[in-house]
Amino acid sequence: MEAYKQEFIEFMVDSDVLKFGEFTLKSGRKSPFFMNAGGYVTGSQLKRLGEYYAKAIHSTYGDDFDVLFGPAYKGIPLGVVTAVAYSELYGKEVRYCSDRKEEKDHGADKGSFLGSKLKDGDRVIMIEDVTTSGKSMEETVPKVKGAADVEIVGLMVSLNRMEVGKGGGKCALDEIQELYGFRTNAIVTMEEVVEYLYGREYKGRVIIDDQIKAAIDAYYEQYGVK
Repeated sequence: MEAYKQEFIEFMVDSDVLKFGEFTLKSGRKSPFFMNAGGYVTGSQLKRLGEYYAKAIHSTYGDDFDVLFGPAYKGIPLGVVTAVAYSELYGKEVRYCSDRKEEKDHGADKGSFLGSKLKDGDRVIMIEDVTTSGKSMEETVPKVKGAADVEIVGLMVSLNRMEVGKGGGKCALDEIQELYGFRTNAIVTMEEVVEYLYGREYKGRVIIDDQIKAAIDAYYEQYGVK
């Protein structure tokens, strides 16, 4: 496994963003693990997070894009810190844009979006924390496509949970790619997380022990891609 992936897994653990236990997801599934990008709260954490996203996007998509779109709410800071990191790391100015849950009907920035306006011809990369079932893209893609004649180049998430999407046959990221026609990628996969953390003592404790590993295996037996 590449060193940056190991570093990112440790970063998620250190930031208390990757948790193990029992969680109810937006999709309604009961999961033994949960990744919450809202847990990145300090300046140094957000700086590092933006750098990981920027490096993954640069490696996957190159520089041929104009806008980072982060869906509200968690995608808003993700888009901002990644745009900052991209400028610092690669010297390229990219704009950030996010949607509003409720349209603003007053002021100079009224409308359905925050940040830069989407313009005809823009090449857009979507950025999210994690995609479980693909449900969020149902809401986001029509908003972006309806705002201007843009091309969505791809989607980057931090963690690929590697479980079936709404169709039940493919993982959510593969399903999104097939449905909407743009590439989907993640900084790390859950398989890589388990491979790296299972049975390993990290800072005095084993993050994924036999009990947690059994719960993860059972979850994937039900929701994993066959």
